[in-house]
Formats: sequence, C-alpha cells, structure tokens
Amino acid sequence: MARIERVGHTVLYVSDVTKAVEFYRDKVGMEVTRWPEVPGAFMSFGRQHHDIGLFKVRGEPSRGTLGLSHVAFVIEGGTEELKELHDLFVSRGIEIIEMIDYGYTRSIYFNDPDGNRIEVYCELLEPLSAKRI
Repeated sequence: MARIERVGHTVLYVSDVTKAVEFYRDKVGMEVTRWPEVPGAFMSFGRQHHDIGLFKVRGEPSRGTLGLSHVAFVIEGGTEELKELHDLFVSRGIEIIEMIDYGYTRSIYFNDPDGNRIEVYCELLEPLSAKRI
C-alpha cells in the first residue's frame, strides 16, 4: 500500500523574494536551486531539489497573507502510488483542488479542515546524491 514517507518541503509567502533569498542563502546557509527563472525561488540544503519555496505574496503584504503557503508530503514510490493515494483520499471525502505535473514531481493538492493547503507528491528525478554511470 502506498504511504506518505516524510515532509518534502514548505512554501512560504514573503514580502520580498530577493531579501528572503539573501536571508536563507547568506544567513541560513541554503543554496539557490531555481531563481530568478521562476516567479519565486527554490532553496535547498543540498539533498533534494528544494526544502523551501519562497514566493511573493499576492496583493499587499499584511498580517495573515504572509507565511505558510502549503506543507508538502513526499510519498514512497511514483505515479502509480500517487494515483492510489489520490483515489484513497477521494474515497475518504477529501476534495482534490488540483493536480500538477511539474516535470520533476507530480502533485495533488487539497486543504485540511482549517483551510491549510497540503501537497502530496512523488519525485520523478533521481536524488541529487545519485551518480550517473
């Protein structure tokens, strides 16, 4: 049976992506994996594509609009296991908000009872630590 393995990443809404990138890169020690070619930035501790995503808040930044965008859970397995979990969630009454194929991951999104966005995804790329032969 498919199962969630771990938290994969967190996405934060920030008021200034550049300042946030500088903070997480220069003070926390993360590396930039994608930026500025995407509307936000992806930051990594070097073991996966990204540990934190940083995106500019839509509209005027104010209390309640900055902060958590979503929590992402990575699963064991690939697309078949993700489909299995999708069907399980639907059978349990979870409304799937969207499904996205990012190329390096495939994701399903839904909200918890308080409206917190949850992403469940499978990775499509080999881990950064893997070596090509």
